Amino acid sequence: MREITADNLPDLARGAAVLGTGGGGDPFVGRLLAEQALKRHGPVTLLGVDEIDDDAVVIPTAFMGAPTVMLEKLPSGDEILGALRALEDLLGKRATHTVSIEAGGLNSMSPFVAAAEAGVPLIDADGMGRAFPELQMLLPTLGGISASPMALADERGNSVALRTDGNAWAERLARAATVEMGCSAAVSLYALTGRQAKDHLVPGTLTLCERVGRAIREAREGHDDPVAAAATTLGGRLVFTGKVADVRRTTTGGFARGTARLAGLAQDSGSTLELSFQNENLVATHDGNVVVSVPDLICVLDTDSGEPVTTETLRYGLRVSVLGVPCDPRWRTPEGLALAGPGYFGYDHTYEPLPAAEV
Repeated sequence: MREITADNLPDLARGAAVLGTGGGGDPFVGRLLAEQALKRHGPVTLLGVDEIDDDAVVIPTAFMGAPTVMLEKLPSGDEILGALRALEDLLGKRATHTVSIEAGGLNSMSPFVAAAEAGVPLIDADGMGRAFPELQMLLPTLGGISASPMALADERGNSVALRTDGNAWAERLARAATVEMGCSAAVSLYALTGRQAKDHLVPGTLTLCERVGRAIREAREGHDDPVAAAATTLGGRLVFTGKVADVRRTTTGGFARGTARLAGLAQDSGSTLELSFQNENLVATHDGNVVVSVPDLICVLDTDSGEPVTTETLRYGLRVSVLGVPCDPRWRTPEGLALAGPGYFGYDHTYEPLPAAEV
């Protein structure tokens, strides 16, 4: 157990955006929301999953929608508590803890808002170990945990309650509601007991985010390689260094979808890497060959600063480095691949697990 103050948030947000694999929302916006909440209510208590009781009431919170929209339609911060309270009303009980459903610059920060506003501890964990574009793509789904009842809330004070026939329907109906709310909304779902949180979440996510963010910052301050520092901390590997030569991006169906083409630099000169994304980076193809694929993580960092680059901020001329990072082993099972592997997203290549980096 420890207390998180506003001083911890810059490293946390930076590292969370790296694990967000290009999605999970803008880290700067997430940090600002969390800083405001902590200034109003004081530090948030961060607990490990082994520190919570089995009968705890754990209610996750997040934002859903198209990250491109959130750059212009900034959240107010009130949506998160609105969604949490709406789900509490559906459950007929109050949350004793909250947690992030995914890693990401915004979605690892928004639970700090919920924890501060509701006055409950935050659990050092998440439901993916990364970010995915759809609500059913959580490890609790593999464990048979229902996403519903669930609640959505927007900045206007609207809220929507849903009870769905399966988690895929939770995604479909919540996505439709989010589009009507302006392509971004707060959501609260996957209410868990403490025992379920221990069994079905990825432990230590926020601590890892902070370590990654700190490693990048300290490497930069020490005039070392921040990209290498991030790769070492994550157990990942550098797969490409280049300059963004082209980006094609559309916002459709509540998602930011598109591709980015990178022209190789340094050791990758003369080669091309193409990134395909749906909010998050899904596939990296080097000269026509798939080198990293979901569910493994594809993390894009600014080559000089090590700052994470989200899919909505990719732009022509950026010099970036691409890391491949192994995912949580549960995503590599047949059930995990059926839920969030390349075939689900319409790709016909066979998933080849990214090997762990040599130490």
